[in-house]
Amino acid sequence: MKKQTLLMISLATLLASGTQAQEQLASSIKDAHRETTRTSEQLKATLGTLNALTTQTKGDLRPAYNAYCAEVTRTGSAAELTRTRVQWMGSDGRKYFKDWQVTVNGIANESLRKKSQKRLDAVQASYNKVEASLQLAGEKFKPFLSDLADIQKALVSDVTPGGVKAMKSTVKSANWNHQFVNKAVNSAISEMDKMVKALSHEAK
Repeated sequence: MKKQTLLMISLATLLASGTQAQEQLASSIKDAHRETTRTSEQLKATLGTLNALTTQTKGDLRPAYNAYCAEVTRTGSAAELTRTRVQWMGSDGRKYFKDWQVTVNGIANESLRKKSQKRLDAVQASYNKVEASLQLAGEKFKPFLSDLADIQKALVSDVTPGGVKAMKSTVKSANWNHQFVNKAVNSAISEMDKMVKALSHEAK
């Protein structure tokens, strides 16, 4: 009787641990999704102010330049957040899968265990794609942020039509590099959409 009770307690603890790991993973992916979506929006906002500055033909250029500088600062913060998220996914984030794996290993029914393992493997594969996309975004941020910083420095003492005109090639480069950052960010968002649905408790 005692053995049966201990077995039931162990099983309940195992299931609770697996459920908690899955719920924590789902919550973390939702947080990452929100962060990455904000990053995507921030990239667009920064390029918007930069292109507005370079296409302005009338009036004082200083307000447009100040708006651009503010967005550059926010973009730097977004890049740092992305780097932090990648580090988290490669360390603490993977602990959820370890707990989930322990739960799957504890399933006695072989057929059910194989199905659960397949499910776990699919979610982990999706997780790996998110991590890889964010890592790529982090790498692509470097030339993009470099262009943004150079433009800001070059114009700080020369916010004039001539100064802005001299930046055209670097502005073109920034727009070009943005494509690659944005592609990686959107790839991560797309894969996180799948994960959010896969880990949702809602019946579809």
